[in-house]
Amino acid sequence: MDRGHYKIFLGMAAGVGKTYRMLQEGHAEVTAGRDVAIGYLEPHKRQETSDQARGLEVVPRRAVTYREVEVGEMDLPGVLARRPDLALIDELAHSNPPGLEHGKRYEDIAEVLGAGIDIFSTVNVQHLESLNDRVAELTGVRVRETVPDSVLGTADEVVLIDLTPEALVARLRAGKIYPGDNIEAALNNFFRIENLAALREVSLRQVAEPFLPKQISLFYC
Repeated sequence: MDRGHYKIFLGMAAGVGKTYRMLQEGHAEVTAGRDVAIGYLEPHKRQETSDQARGLEVVPRRAVTYREVEVGEMDLPGVLARRPDLALIDELAHSNPPGLEHGKRYEDIAEVLGAGIDIFSTVNVQHLESLNDRVAELTGVRVRETVPDSVLGTADEVVLIDLTPEALVARLRAGKIYPGDNIEAALNNFFRIENLAALREVSLRQVAEPFLPKQISLFYC
């Protein structure tokens, strides 16, 4: 069975529009006559993202108990059984609770691709292992969930969702990224202009790496 086609939407930080763009392209694929289903979506309570998902079929999450709390995780067997032409699977760096088929979502994605299903997925540049120390140095925040850089190299296409730091801060101030009570804390920490400018440069350099697929594109929000 031929491996599915893999497209990753890469961003410099939360809120640049990776998931929104993935959903837009998902709708375009439906319009083109393809069978599309959302395998996993994490809108982070962002209304614009939730609105963009309307009209797309969703494979229901499965309930998993972790540390006595019930959480909704991607239903890998459900996605494989549904077998769409294209699955939209958000947040490829996510760590799964113990007891599921794989420890990380990017491993779930590899199995779906192996079943011949195309995938659109998303990740922020700070989740790449080789950049973890650099991002912590730049921002003072160490990201716990990381993926090997080679995961980007397995993609057939990488789309860098680009946004100026000033535009991203404006989006944050407008309440489009985090709830109101978290905005000032974000502005004083991770979302400082100098941090975002450095992350943007890191993102642009990353898509120039020779190990990445030949099909690289930039989408300016």
